[in-house]
Amino acid sequence: MLPSAESLEGKPVPSVTFKTRPDDQWRDLTSEELFKGKTVVVFALPGAYTPTCSSTHLPRFNELAAVLRDNGVDEIVCVSVNDAFVMNEWKRGQDADAITFIPDGNADFTRGMGMLVDKRELGFGQRSWRYSMLVRDGIIEKMFIEAEGEDDDPFEVSDADTMLRHINPGAEAPEPIVMFSRPGCRFCARAKAALARHRLRYTDISQSQKINTSVLRAVSGRMTWPQVFIGGQLIGGADELESHLAERTAAA
Repeated sequence: MLPSAESLEGKPVPSVTFKTRPDDQWRDLTSEELFKGKTVVVFALPGAYTPTCSSTHLPRFNELAAVLRDNGVDEIVCVSVNDAFVMNEWKRGQDADAITFIPDGNADFTRGMGMLVDKRELGFGQRSWRYSMLVRDGIIEKMFIEAEGEDDDPFEVSDADTMLRHINPGAEAPEPIVMFSRPGCRFCARAKAALARHRLRYTDISQSQKINTSVLRAVSGRMTWPQVFIGGQLIGGADELESHLAERTAAA
């Protein structure tokens, strides 16, 4: 039986030491260092590289990182019962520099939260239940815990949008941005720089054997790189993107 959100709110986070490897060097990181004097959003999930975690849970927090920070969040932390090597590789593969990845390899933090669950039927051993929380100066202010039931891994309330709505119901979440680019393309570099200036995160689909000019034409109707989509709408190349962003800024 998992604890209720209400039973955890108002209590301090567990005091543990995480075994991390920033810059490929071992470093002990304590809960106090991670949370003291800061407003931190934490989302915990069953495992790196697993489907929902990789396709939805982590990417959306990554997309909303700038908005969460604009609304008073100092740090966004992803916790999983995985080792530091796995978490570091997952972070690189997800291009998630806006997120702090915390390996809870010994499950000390997860156990202290009361969120350790048995996943042996999947060969996972013990893992974290899926949840998110808002922590201010080491004290849990708000918990979102997925409900136990028939689904062994529900994903309804621990998402980034729910957390953002709690922090600021009026906050505007950015639309998803996808760019089709190719290595060495100066126009692609311009488009990426324009998005960076506006602090907009995007998914970069780079040219490869599978993503070639034929695929680009099928998706966008065009044959030049890059092609940028915002919220499902084709914006176009670097010139069109810069104009679009300038108009958005002027209208804001």
